[in-house]
Amino acid sequence: MVRRAPSPLLAGVVTDLVGYRELVPVHIRQNEAASLTVPLVISFGEPFAIGLSRTPGNSDRFASFASGLHAGPVVIESFGRSCCVQVNFTPLGARRFFGIPMCELADRVVTLDEVLGLAGNALQERLGQETGWRQRLDLVEGWIVERLVTTAPPAAEIAWAMAKIASSNGRIRIASIAGEIGCSRKHLAAQFADLVGIGPKAVARIVRFDRTARLARSAVGVDWADLAAECGYADQAHLVREFRELSGSTPTALLPKPG
Repeated sequence: MVRRAPSPLLAGVVTDLVGYRELVPVHIRQNEAASLTVPLVISFGEPFAIGLSRTPGNSDRFASFASGLHAGPVVIESFGRSCCVQVNFTPLGARRFFGIPMCELADRVVTLDEVLGLAGNALQERLGQETGWRQRLDLVEGWIVERLVTTAPPAAEIAWAMAKIASSNGRIRIASIAGEIGCSRKHLAAQFADLVGIGPKAVARIVRFDRTARLARSAVGVDWADLAAECGYADQAHLVREFRELSGSTPTALLPKPG
């Protein structure tokens, strides 16, 4: 795996770029918890099997694809011969890049030609002809920069709302955000559906979960009741329910294994 930060030209649009290749023919299954990352995967190898909040079946095979936000775990299986470039977008960056309402990608895995058409297929072919990961990442990054030249940034008030949710660790009241912007909660939800894909309350849940998981992993001996109170859950049982819904696991299952 090769991972690198994007060019400053992609600040706020892309969080990182990854080159990934499997060298051993073995079946691997991993659960990815809900996050605020919108991935674009361009493959030159075997497809992945992907299930949203479920184990994938034989019809859930995807090689090159994009996937919107999903407030639940994603189960990914690979079979030892995957090879791809992955671009991880912010939700607002994805809206600007793909140029479609993000609700059309939310809770879905969509093939490359559905979201990028012939241009995406041409990019896949060019990337497949390259042999070095640096050249591949340079190529896809340059292609994104060129595409963004003709697109406008998202509405400033929704970027502000996303920043407020993040800075409050998911604890700010959605009504307060709507009041600050000067719109109704219904209008705010519609704006989020278009530009983010899921509602502001769901975004706040994911932000709060992510912070809680990070604090738990860095703690020595976790007091779950205290952590629940610190992170804004009603009680420990509420925290456990949220972990199960957003990651498919118990809180303790996400902690680093001893040794």
